[in-house]
Amino acid sequence: MKTTMSRHQGGPVWLFAYGSLIWRPECNSVERQRARVHGYHRGLYLWSHEHRGTPETPGLVFGLDRGGSCSGFAYRLDESTLDDSLMALWQREMPYPAYRPHWLSCRLGDGSKVQALGFVLERHLPCYAGNLPDTLLSQILASAKGRYGTTRDYVEQTLNALRSHQMPDRNLEARFRRCHNLREV
Repeated sequence: MKTTMSRHQGGPVWLFAYGSLIWRPECNSVERQRARVHGYHRGLYLWSHEHRGTPETPGLVFGLDRGGSCSGFAYRLDESTLDDSLMALWQREMPYPAYRPHWLSCRLGDGSKVQALGFVLERHLPCYAGNLPDTLLSQILASAKGRYGTTRDYVEQTLNALRSHQMPDRNLEARFRRCHNLREV
């Protein structure tokens, strides 16, 4: 955490949320705006053996992977509780070395640009699932369940949160529908 914060260019600390941090931020913020980052996209690319799956039936969670762009929210963290918020974020997002904390160039809904802390996938680690075929993703969505619930619920909550703020992820929506249709056959 200290290394990441030492790279911060000063000013308010922003957090970029692209998955469950949208609907369960668990940090104290004084402002929230729609946001977009370029150079990364959201995908179900990270194996989850605890939160959304088990070692026997692994689930998946979102990560930022290179290429494309991603919409989400940027939270300006409350400076009076910054250390506590960062500690909570690290405990939640960094219990395993799956992500690399990174300062992302982020365009806010008001048109301004900020550097926002984001969690980018580490592709070289075994927890990186990559872009799985729809048939396998469909099976995972139908069966994976961990301490915090199912992978399917996690995806649905994220899609619902994005839709409710008029920021649908069309690629993810289409993929989720295809996987659902495979289960119906």
